[in-house]
Amino acid sequence: MSLVRLNIKGISYSQTQNGAYALILSEVDGDRKLPIVIGAFEAQSIAIALEKEIKPPRPLTHDLFKNFSDRFDIVVKQVIIHKLVDGVFYSSLICERDKIEEIIDARTSDAIALALRFQAPIFTYKNILDKAGIYLKVNKEDEEKADNILVDEVLAEEIETSAGKDNFKGKTLKELQKMLDQAVANEDYETAARIRDEMSKR
Repeated sequence: MSLVRLNIKGISYSQTQNGAYALILSEVDGDRKLPIVIGAFEAQSIAIALEKEIKPPRPLTHDLFKNFSDRFDIVVKQVIIHKLVDGVFYSSLICERDKIEEIIDARTSDAIALALRFQAPIFTYKNILDKAGIYLKVNKEDEEKADNILVDEVLAEEIETSAGKDNFKGKTLKELQKMLDQAVANEDYETAARIRDEMSKR
């Protein structure tokens, strides 16, 4: 499968959903955008790395990881977004130490926050971009507005999917436990927390 290089276009916030952010990636040799919903902490960490002038007084988690890696001569060579399952992107950090390459599993938001700090390129597979990439044909002035609309559409889809999963009342404890395991496996911690709350009530 062929790899496609991506650039970070920026972070957009939702006009309709408070505290919801999407990271917009764009293909280097094309017009498609890849929007990825991320949390507020990851959005802040990526934004700080993008704004080179901002230096937090204490290292953020991703800065700590970078400092730790530098101390032990570990380099993040590249990030690959390698899988998309039920709207969840899965990524790998390709690291190197003493000329030995290792692949480490990571959440996509964390992988990109680290890629910025290591100045490492970001790639995805062509089939993932074919599946989740979006064309935006707009002029420069309307670009930011279009990104925000795009973010709202992506988030609305995600919320709709979550709402469909939120019928916990009629479920048995065994079914809820299975749903909880599934939510954790999909890294959907918000849904996992709601299921846990429902289980605690019983």
